[in-house]
Amino acid sequence: MKYGANLSSGLNRYLTSWKSDDDPSPGEYTNRLEIAGFPQMFLRKGSQIQFRGGHWNGLQFSGMPSLNPNTVYTYDFVFKNEEIYYEYQLINSAVITRMILNPLGILHKYVWIAKENNWMMYQTTQMDNCDRFAVCGSYGICTIEDNSPLCGCLPGFKPKSQTEWDRADWTHGCVRKTDLLKNDGFLRYSNVKLPDTRESWFDQTMNLNDCQGLCLKNRSCTAYANTDVRNGGSGCLLWFNDLIDIRQYQVGNGQDIFLKLAHSELATIVRETNSLSTKIEEYELPQFEFSEIAIATDKFSPFNMLGEGGFGQVYKGLLPNNQEIAVKRLSKKSRQGFDEFRNELLCIAKLQHRNLVKLLGCCIHQEEQLLIYEYLSNHSLDYFIFDEIKSATVDWPKRYNIINGIARGLLYLHQDSRLRIIHRDLKASNILLDSDMNPKISDFGMARIFSGNETETALSTTRVVGTFGYMAPEYAIDGIFSQKSDVFSFGVLTLEIICGKKNRGFTHPDHELNLLGHAWNLLNEGRELELSEPVLEKTLDPREVLRCINIGLLCVQQSPEDRPSMSSVVPMLCSDIPLAQPKKPGYFAERNVGSGESSSNGGQDVVFSNNQLTVTTVNLIAGERAVETSSYSFTEEYSNNNMEEGGGGGKFIEPDMQ
Repeated sequence: MKYGANLSSGLNRYLTSWKSDDDPSPGEYTNRLEIAGFPQMFLRKGSQIQFRGGHWNGLQFSGMPSLNPNTVYTYDFVFKNEEIYYEYQLINSAVITRMILNPLGILHKYVWIAKENNWMMYQTTQMDNCDRFAVCGSYGICTIEDNSPLCGCLPGFKPKSQTEWDRADWTHGCVRKTDLLKNDGFLRYSNVKLPDTRESWFDQTMNLNDCQGLCLKNRSCTAYANTDVRNGGSGCLLWFNDLIDIRQYQVGNGQDIFLKLAHSELATIVRETNSLSTKIEEYELPQFEFSEIAIATDKFSPFNMLGEGGFGQVYKGLLPNNQEIAVKRLSKKSRQGFDEFRNELLCIAKLQHRNLVKLLGCCIHQEEQLLIYEYLSNHSLDYFIFDEIKSATVDWPKRYNIINGIARGLLYLHQDSRLRIIHRDLKASNILLDSDMNPKISDFGMARIFSGNETETALSTTRVVGTFGYMAPEYAIDGIFSQKSDVFSFGVLTLEIICGKKNRGFTHPDHELNLLGHAWNLLNEGRELELSEPVLEKTLDPREVLRCINIGLLCVQQSPEDRPSMSSVVPMLCSDIPLAQPKKPGYFAERNVGSGESSSNGGQDVVFSNNQLTVTTVNLIAGERAVETSSYSFTEEYSNNNMEEGGGGGKFIEPDMQ
């Protein structure tokens, strides 16, 4: 039957749910084609729109990418002068099928199985949070990403009410950062469900260039797109009001929309892109096509995801030449942002060391920013040493090799590379391991670059970033950082590798010291070997373990001046030169673990809630928001974009000044 409207007679054929499974009287839900503007499908509960199936784009309904070719039927959308309707034809006419809208508002398609004398469901609508109609308000875009807010603003827009937005109330939507003028332009935004088309204008014969010109001439036009994506796209679709109900799809499932933006906003985007492209060319860094990476990662399939953080996700991929890669995909809503992406790219592009992860290339495609690294098969260091079962597979010789490798990689960054780099986020999860368990330092998004020989000068910042438990006291409390900040993090890592426990959250029945304080007490009592993890008993070399503990404690001393440089640490690890007695480490004071940790400068407690987590409190800890839950904790960097990093006497070079 025809599923749609006859424009001459006014007849509209649509589905209505039953009241219940055994009550065929009309229920609450309807699914029908609406012909206002550019025709599209809507699911309603009573008069309220629940879901917009979108318009027909030549291949499928734009809001239903799961409607794909199958072995049961073919389908099409008929667009005539008098009739507009959806239809499907059975591939095998002997097959009996039916489509229903159930009492819960879900569309099901069934096929009759004669031998079982029963209906079998073979297709159903699958909805998620982004399918809720207009969930992000005007000019908002909905994206399903782990550990990220559901809603973001389109490029060139900002939340209408930042206060409400921060509370996850996105109903007010977004507004333009800069008002439109006469010299406006367009930004292409890809892989989206196009906005609600009820108040749009369309012409199915017009080409895209003429469509752009028409939108540019009309001050009220806010965006344009193709009506038909077949054969490269054709037709013209224009919007003249606020854009609502937009969502981001995975690669290949959505359409392009061309947003009208103020010239100044476009200029900023182009300037950033061109600046980065120039740097990429200067460093002769290979650039990958986005389509190539999409294929390599199976369209960024969740099954290929290796990990995630505040920046976005990392995926495993396979290139056509069978080379395995790791793809770091920056989230469009990430706090890390363009500057950190550029920073990581520039820091590591020309670095070559066996203990640093190797950058193979990058990809910048519209809003997508990707870094392509060598794939390391043994995950990260924390995957092993903090797991009771996996830690048994990492004996002492392997751990000693890992400690030495991290030290050599850090020395290269501080002294031997063409750039002088402070990593600022050295931790177990940022140490990757190759097939032979050799360590490689990764994640340079927070790194900072020095010029010339000015490697010992301490600098200050109002934007403290990093992970609590690894940050040096002077950095966490006062924002002062130097190479000695990395040395402190290395010391923490060394003690964690020996002990097999995290510094943060470490507990002991005899005291309430953290791992650093516990290790220092054992050293003073001559019981250092008790720090080593029991699984190491059969493989450890007491001399090496004692030496590593001593060096680790020298690195975590309270005062930066007392800590050795990495140029001293490396020979300490590899020789028998006498070692000094460490002074008291940073963060030595006992704390009440049960009450949570707070910043030394009077951290502020804030009530926080999340629909997917059970959260008790949030502590603002020297540039981090540490959220404590009953079962785990995670950290989230926060910053003020208006803050600028300043020097503490040294010449400090930001990446865009090189």
